[in-house]
Amino acid sequence: MAPVFIHPTAEVEQDVVLGEDTRVWHLCHIRRGARIGSECILGRGVFVDAGVQIGNRVKVQNYVSIFHGVTLEDGVFVGPHACFTNDLIPRAVNPDMSLKSGADWVVSETRVRQGAAIGANATIRCGITIGRWALVGMASAVIHDVPDYGVVVGNPARLIGYICPCGLRYDTPEAARGCPRCGHIADR
Repeated sequence: MAPVFIHPTAEVEQDVVLGEDTRVWHLCHIRRGARIGSECILGRGVFVDAGVQIGNRVKVQNYVSIFHGVTLEDGVFVGPHACFTNDLIPRAVNPDMSLKSGADWVVSETRVRQGAAIGANATIRCGITIGRWALVGMASAVIHDVPDYGVVVGNPARLIGYICPCGLRYDTPEAARGCPRCGHIADR
């Protein structure tokens, strides 16, 4: 494997783990405690917040924000300008108008499971799970869990079908678990 590549304009804080052959491109900012696996690609302007966990062979396209509390498992794809949230009740100030601090809110964790893909400009509400090999359409607002192999689109995102890891669409989750084109057989 090749060594890690970090573009000179990227900012990688202390206590960050980057796996072998991972590439961090222009103007990325990776905060302390983030863990990024091997063979990942982080495109221009990607923000990875403190403590974020990213698996192996993950592709994160330009200007994606991945906030604290998000985990991306192996083989996830995140399209350009997608955004993850981490606060269900975002406020700048408390009821007494004092500025909120880190102690004044609770992180809602989000997980994107193995092989899932998120389209450009999608927004992912915190506290949900996007299932294995699921597909989120571009510009979708995902506010509920997405099942394994599920295809969701729209605002709010709604389930419109299922998809095999090879990209063949199906109407039922059972059909997506045994693909005649690629031979994929899912764990049941």
